[in-house]
Amino acid sequence: MFVRQLHYLVALAEHKHFAHAAEACWVSQPALSAGIRQLERELGIMIILRDRRFQGFTPEGERVLVWARQTLASLEGLRQEAALAQAVAGGHLAIGTVPSALRAVSMLASEYRRAIPKLTLEVFSLSTRDILHRLKNKEVHLGLAYADGCDPTVFESVVLYSERFVLLSSDKAGLPTKASYSWAEAARFPLCLFNHEMQNRKIVDAAFRQAGVAPNVVVETNTLTVLYEEVRTGEVCSIAPVSALPDYLLASGISIRPIEPQQLSPMSLLRLRQESSPAVVSAAWDMAPMMDLQGRLDGVLEAATPHVR
Repeated sequence: MFVRQLHYLVALAEHKHFAHAAEACWVSQPALSAGIRQLERELGIMIILRDRRFQGFTPEGERVLVWARQTLASLEGLRQEAALAQAVAGGHLAIGTVPSALRAVSMLASEYRRAIPKLTLEVFSLSTRDILHRLKNKEVHLGLAYADGCDPTVFESVVLYSERFVLLSSDKAGLPTKASYSWAEAARFPLCLFNHEMQNRKIVDAAFRQAGVAPNVVVETNTLTVLYEEVRTGEVCSIAPVSALPDYLLASGISIRPIEPQQLSPMSLLRLRQESSPAVVSAAWDMAPMMDLQGRLDGVLEAATPHVR
C-alpha cells in the first residue's frame, strides 16, 4: 500500500470522475485506475463501483475512504510538526492571561514546549486591560483573555473555548448532593468571589441578575490562591470557570458542580495586529486553535463530576 493510492481515493471521492481525479493527482487515468485496483487486491475487497464511468464507492470502500482521509490528515500533521521543529527550533514567548484561564494557558504552554523543543516561556497573570496594554507596548507576545471591546484594527483575536462556570465547595461544607445547582441556589451560599475589577466577576454578577437574585458574598479577592484556600476551609463556597481549576484543587476534597443555566463566555487568544511577527509567535498563534481546548476542558468537568450526564 502506498500513500499515493490513498490520494487517488480521496481525489476520486472529490471529483467523482476518473479523468478529473487523475488530473488532480498529476497522473494518467490508467495509472490512477491501476493504483486503485492494486489497493483492492491488497485489501481483498472491492472499493469502487465500476462501469464505463465512476459509479461511487462500495460500502466497504466508504469505510476505506474514511481511513484514507484520516491517514492523510495524520501525515500532513506529521509534516507540519517536522517543518515546525526545523523552522522554529526555539525562541522566547511571553503570554499574558487572565486568572480565570490559568489552567487553559498551562495546556497551551505544555503543547508549545512539546512542539518547539528549545522554547522558553513567561506567563503573566493580568487583567484584560493590562494584557491589551502590554500587547500594544510589545511587552507580551500573546494574550488569553476576553476579546469584548478589543479594537479589531489594533488586535487580532481567535476564540479558543467558552468558560463553563461551576460551584466550588469543600466536602466539609455539607452541601446537598446534586448533579448541578441553579444560580438562585448558589446565591444562598456564603460565597468567596473575585473582586469587581475582574471581568470574571462581572460575568458572574450578570448571571445572578438574570436569575433575579443577589449573591451572599462574604469574601472578595483578586487572587486564585485566596479563593481556593477560603473554599478549602469549608466555611464558604465559590464560583469559577473550569479553565481556572488546577489539578491539585480537584484532588483535595473540593467538589465542583455545574451551575445552570450555563453562562458561556468566549475566551480568545489575542495578538497585536502587525505586518510580520517573530516565527515562534506565528507558530504559537497557528497551533492554538488546533489544540481543542474546549474538548479538553469539558473533559475535566466530566471527569470531576462522573455521575453527571
